[in-house]
Amino acid sequence: MTLTPYQIVAPIVSLIAITYAWSLVFRRKKTLWEAVLWSLFWGMVAWFALQPDIVGYLAVVTGIQDRENAVVITFLGILFLLVFTLVIRIEELEQRQTRIVRRIALKDAGMEDKEKGE
Repeated sequence: MTLTPYQIVAPIVSLIAITYAWSLVFRRKKTLWEAVLWSLFWGMVAWFALQPDIVGYLAVVTGIQDRENAVVITFLGILFLLVFTLVIRIEELEQRQTRIVRRIALKDAGMEDKEKGE
């Protein structure tokens, strides 16, 4: 079996992306969940690059006739999942920021005791 340039480059890029994601986890800049999702996504990219026949199985499982369409639809689904996860994370951060700003404002106004009573 001869390897195409894509079959060489895609796994290397995938390995770099996965390594980078886990280094961010170890430096506590990303969560474990984010690294797992990132690893699954790039692992699938490398897997599909090295084993293109698996795409035919994916087409059968999803019911999509063309292999290329099956790949595009599957990765769009994965990307939408990642975007959804990011939106949830951003909303959590906004709520956290709002609580912190309220706490600081009440402290500056000398009303922090009232907040504890609520």
